[in-house]
Amino acid sequence: MIDPRLQTLRVLHEQGTVTATARALHLTPSTVSQQLRQLSARLGLELLEPAGRRVRLTPAALALLGHADALFARWEEARADLAGYADGVAGRLRMTGVATAITGVLAPAAERLRREEPRLAVEIGEDPGENRFDLLLAGRADIAVVIPTPGGPPPGDARFTQLPVLQEPQDLLVPAGHRFGGRAADGVTLAEAAEECWIRAGDPADQHQLLLAACATAGFTPQVRHNAVDWSAIAALVAHGCGICLLPRLAPVPDGYRDRVVRVPLRGEPVPVRRFVAAVRRGSERRPPIARGLAALRAAAGERA
Repeated sequence: MIDPRLQTLRVLHEQGTVTATARALHLTPSTVSQQLRQLSARLGLELLEPAGRRVRLTPAALALLGHADALFARWEEARADLAGYADGVAGRLRMTGVATAITGVLAPAAERLRREEPRLAVEIGEDPGENRFDLLLAGRADIAVVIPTPGGPPPGDARFTQLPVLQEPQDLLVPAGHRFGGRAADGVTLAEAAEECWIRAGDPADQHQLLLAACATAGFTPQVRHNAVDWSAIAALVAHGCGICLLPRLAPVPDGYRDRVVRVPLRGEPVPVRRFVAAVRRGSERRPPIARGLAALRAAAGERA
């Protein structure tokens, strides 16, 4: 078995503080500190050094971390091999994702799994405000459907396997009576909206970055006047003429605003597209519950496409 204190060190490296590490692992800060002191004493090496109000891993700890990532990946592979001896698929599968991922693929995948694997208990969480890679690393989720963003783990990160799931085009959401409103059948180009006022809509970690990148490619910087995260609030701003926004294809127009706003598809280049990937702890993708979950996600994405 792998020393669980190595997992504490991995999470500390990601979180940066003992308090955040304790919260991620559902431990007390004193327990986290004690585990790290014990690990340091066992190895006879200093693993941490102060860095202001935070702590920093020493060079020895960083070297140990590289081996720990490899060990945990091999452990997930071992669990997958051993699970192959079990009779069928049973247990719990925890999946997490943004709201449109739940709408588009996670909920349909859960329905499929209930039919095909009745002994597998599926749990889905939107987990707003959480870093979903941290949830994987801490063992609080098994599959995370995420949108790659700058600063996130790269595809070759030793801790995770990331598999493409779905590409989701973006539409424009404009108020009824807008000059684009009569073009819902043919669509508009993003460059035609260069003079519009924009609403920074949705999760700023991915949706706003997508808007900025697409507009830059189209040759302009959007004039952002308002911002909101909840799609009902966003639809209200659009309906009252405060601006237009990008609307993910999987996000429905909220009830109460369907007569007051118009969804207009984008055409030409560039058409902003969000790319969803399914991330798991590296090596765990062969474990039967997780493998079934990934297969169900791919099937749901294929139906959606």
